[in-house]
Amino acid sequence: MSSNANHSHHSGDAHGHDHHGGHEAAHGTFKSYMTGFILSVILTAIPFWLVMSKVISDPAVTGGIVMILGAIQIVVHMIYFLHMNTRSEGGWNMMALIFTIVLVIIALSGSLWVMHHLNANMMPMSPEMMRNMP
Repeated sequence: MSSNANHSHHSGDAHGHDHHGGHEAAHGTFKSYMTGFILSVILTAIPFWLVMSKVISDPAVTGGIVMILGAIQIVVHMIYFLHMNTRSEGGWNMMALIFTIVLVIIALSGSLWVMHHLNANMMPMSPEMMRNMP
């Protein structure tokens, strides 16, 4: 085998350093994992406390706060545990994430729209009518 074949097989630069194309996302340190863990615990405890102690009397506001904290927790998990950023995998991770977010928004908003219109257009039933149902 010639030395030329060895050089074409090895994809390092002139100084022998390998650059793993698109794999710039380093594995996390103990400190970064602990930061992610602590943030996750806090972002789980706050909604639990809000719901169990009924701090806010309006359930819609409580639900909105819980959903916002849930979205923040998703971002925390992606950054601290999945090591996602705009540079990882050459940007394809971010494109896949954006596509997934768009699909989730379409599915959730469509489901909420359908449920709202089904609820608004259902015939109201009195308790007597419900008692007589089979």
